[in-house]
Amino acid sequence: MTVIVNKMVEDQVLDRAYAALADPTRRWLLETLRQGDARITDLAAPLPMTFAGVSRHIGVLESAGLVRREVRGREHWLSVQPDGLTVAQQWINEQTAFWSTRADALSARLRRKRRGR
Repeated sequence: MTVIVNKMVEDQVLDRAYAALADPTRRWLLETLRQGDARITDLAAPLPMTFAGVSRHIGVLESAGLVRREVRGREHWLSVQPDGLTVAQQWINEQTAFWSTRADALSARLRRKRRGR
C-alpha cells in the first residue's frame, strides 16, 4: 500500500510541475528568475496582465515547488527552487532510458535482418 501511495504523491508532484511549465508566462517567470531573486512587482511590470494575474501564475509555480517566496518588509521576493524539477527530470530520464533501449533493440534487429538477406 505504501508503494501505491508514494507513487500517487510522486505523480501529483510531477503533474503540478508539468502543469506549471505548460504556460508560457510561467516559463518566462522561471527564465527571468534564473538571473537572480526578484520582487514580484518587478516581474509583473513588463507583463501584459494585471498584478493579480501574475500573482496567480506565481501561486501555481509555488504550488509546484518551482519558486520560493520570501517576505522582506512589505516586499515579496521570489527565487527559483531548482529541486522542484527533480521529479520531472527523473521521469524524463526514465523515459529516455526506456526508449533508447527500445531504439537500440530495433536497430540491432534491422541490422540482423539486412545481413540475413
